[in-house]
Amino acid sequence: MAQNQIQEQSQQQKMSQMVLRQQLLQASLVELPLMQLVDRVNTEMNDNPALELDSPYDYAEGPDSSDVMDSPDSADTSDDFEAMSEREERQSALDDALSNIGRDDDELPVYQGGKDLSDEREEMVYGQTTSFYDQLKEQMGMLDMTPRQRDIMEYLIGSLDDDGLLRKRLDAISDELAIYCNIDAPESEIREVQLMLQGFDPAGIGAGSLQECLLLQIARREPSPLKDLMTCVINDYFEEFTRKHWDKIRSSLSLSEAQAEQLFQELRRLNPRPGASLGETVGRSLQQITPDFIVDTHDDGTVTFTLNNFDVPELRVSQSFVDSLKEFQQNRDNMSRQSKEALLYIKNKVDSAQSFIEALKVRRQTLIITMRTIIQLQHQFFVDGDEASLRPMILKDVAEKTGLDLSTVSRVSNSKYAQTRWGTFPLRHFFSDSYVTQSGEELSTRRIKAVLREIVDAEDARHPLSDDDIKSALAERGFPIARRTVAKYREKLGIPIARLRKK
Repeated sequence: MAQNQIQEQSQQQKMSQMVLRQQLLQASLVELPLMQLVDRVNTEMNDNPALELDSPYDYAEGPDSSDVMDSPDSADTSDDFEAMSEREERQSALDDALSNIGRDDDELPVYQGGKDLSDEREEMVYGQTTSFYDQLKEQMGMLDMTPRQRDIMEYLIGSLDDDGLLRKRLDAISDELAIYCNIDAPESEIREVQLMLQGFDPAGIGAGSLQECLLLQIARREPSPLKDLMTCVINDYFEEFTRKHWDKIRSSLSLSEAQAEQLFQELRRLNPRPGASLGETVGRSLQQITPDFIVDTHDDGTVTFTLNNFDVPELRVSQSFVDSLKEFQQNRDNMSRQSKEALLYIKNKVDSAQSFIEALKVRRQTLIITMRTIIQLQHQFFVDGDEASLRPMILKDVAEKTGLDLSTVSRVSNSKYAQTRWGTFPLRHFFSDSYVTQSGEELSTRRIKAVLREIVDAEDARHPLSDDDIKSALAERGFPIARRTVAKYREKLGIPIARLRKK
């Protein structure tokens, strides 16, 4: 029986998310820590001749952002000659660029940087200058990967925790890739790239859990009976391993004392924080830290802060490019093909420069309002430096108070540091979950942990407190929590059970 094909036309409403190029640029800049921001700005200036320093005669001295810049009229003769020389160099760069129209260099780069606020402040830089992120990217360059895989790999590297583990769920990463990078990647594809990342050095990088991290390290060992035993312990006796129940493991595996001692000694050599050890591969054990915020606590209890500009200069669009663009546009009716190509080139460079400058302004404003809100919510901590003063605060609290998106607050908090009177802390340090008692009272988990540690530090080493004893001591101090919660917080603090603390 013959079938007729009928073509019908219908209307339907459909909602879809679109992320603009400018939004992606702003999101990438907000996420960058200060030192990577410096690299990104320098890269952008090298790639885009339409960008130039806003105050070249002052920038060479690295002024504090709070200082008032000298006006060009007040600059001395040598400054005038330097400014003229730079303008001539910019014009020369423009002429060279116009003579090489057609090369593909219009894409926005992805790194930037900054400058210290005050000569009086000591720059807090420790260890090697190659960042954790850059070292992993160097290894990525040695792999034969598609551009799509490289984009996913870069996002995975940026999502690693400080210890080198990837604790984000793959379905969450899949959603973020779709929203921020316009990459529709299923979990299976992300997992494939994660396995590539787990082949990087040091062993254990990119693992989704501590157990997987240790198994990755064991897997790189030469085949041996000892390797098989180590794999068996981490696979089948992981809970006993984390609780240091060595006797139970030895008994279950029917090991002699010598065999057990050798096994446990090798297990202790495994690194639970491969990300921290990555800095040691170049001979330094300390990583580089440059604070993004300088927080000052005054004697009257007032707390102020300044955004650390480090090597981030003020940028502007080159006037020679702007003038050339106006000149071309005025004569566009009688333009040759080459002149039209020149006009398009100049317009692309000017638009890219304006977009980048605007994204830097958005980043600065985002960081300022986020830090201002954190100080408002955690004011008491900045006054007395007591961790017990940290009140319950999550990303959602800051997002609601600032009006920013939750993901934006997360990007700001993940990689930024604040220098305070009491030390330099990652912004994540100021966030704390809450514990709600049966009576409905909300308590800070960080404060509970601080008091728990005080109780353990003050105990009699010959008669250490059990979890029930700690529970009673916490209740006496106004923290009525369950015994299982005591055990959970004790483990998170790395405090062993009572019998292992006994001396």
